[in-house]
Amino acid sequence: MSDSTGLKEANHKVDGGFSALVSRVQVQRGTGRMIVLLVVTFAIFAVLNPRVFLNPVNLQNIGVASPEIGLIALAMMIAMLTGGIDLSVVAIANVSAITVSSLFTAISAGAGADTAESLSIVIVLAGIAMGALLGAMNGILISVVGVTPILTTLGTMQLFNGIALVWTGGVTISGAPPVLRAIGQATLVGVPVLFLILLVVAAVLAILVDRTPLGRKIQLQGANPVAARYSGISARSTLMLTYVVSGLLGATAGLVFLARSPSASADYGSSYVLLAIVITVLGGTNPNGGFATVLGVVLATLTLQVVSSGFTALRLSAYEYAIAQGVLLIAVMVFDQIDFRRRRVRPAPATSETVAIATQNRKDGTQP
Repeated sequence: MSDSTGLKEANHKVDGGFSALVSRVQVQRGTGRMIVLLVVTFAIFAVLNPRVFLNPVNLQNIGVASPEIGLIALAMMIAMLTGGIDLSVVAIANVSAITVSSLFTAISAGAGADTAESLSIVIVLAGIAMGALLGAMNGILISVVGVTPILTTLGTMQLFNGIALVWTGGVTISGAPPVLRAIGQATLVGVPVLFLILLVVAAVLAILVDRTPLGRKIQLQGANPVAARYSGISARSTLMLTYVVSGLLGATAGLVFLARSPSASADYGSSYVLLAIVITVLGGTNPNGGFATVLGVVLATLTLQVVSSGFTALRLSAYEYAIAQGVLLIAVMVFDQIDFRRRRVRPAPATSETVAIATQNRKDGTQP
């Protein structure tokens, strides 16, 4: 191996290690920031109206309301991790919920309620399969056809919403498997089971992102697509699997919709898309791709749900809550941008390896 080749490899290792360190620090800072923000917001509303806000029923409501938007935000996060976005995730959730509700009511009407109940697991799996199918449609358009993610998912969002409207005739379909209704009402040591499901799904997704080859590929695809290609990573298969996972998370959110209220409609959660983007970015996800933290997204979900519950306790309007969302998002983005510029201006700490490389470069005349 020549000296120049060795120097190039050393430079590559230093750059890669420094980039990984920067990403890790950014993720940790985002998680720490969300912990502080959650504690502060909870304390503020607990002081302003302790009788209503600290009521056990209100705290349980926070745990019940968080999972559906949390799952949608996690689906948005995994898409953003590749440098893309999934605007269709709420529509996927609705179509999955409509699939389950329609199958259950149709079987109940045709073969009887007992038969429909015995097929509950099959019906639920059909809803999950629908989410994977719609996610795969996004993946094909993005990875195979080459349409940009924002345009792809904007188009499929309209398509899926239209399918849901035609399917339901614009009316709400009532009916869901009893197992979902039981899960929606169940608690474990006072904690809603739906919230525990969110934590379990988040833990599985964190393992997928941080501990599996697919997760590493997704992160590298978002951080540096060129490097990913030269590393032998197939952008086509990585993006396809990413949007299938996003569709599965959307389908899970649809099941949570049904667990909370045994009915499905085409326009449920129409404001969730923007809210999911707010939560995802607030939780420390880089909108340009490359790094994200599942814990940060979960904490951001809880923070905004606490703010929503606090505003309700103080009898503030939904419009004022929307303003608060925008202020939080803008403040976090401004803070991150200022912090990023400060880190770029500050020189990186010298190590023995970087000093040796710089010295050798000067000897070779490759560096002034």
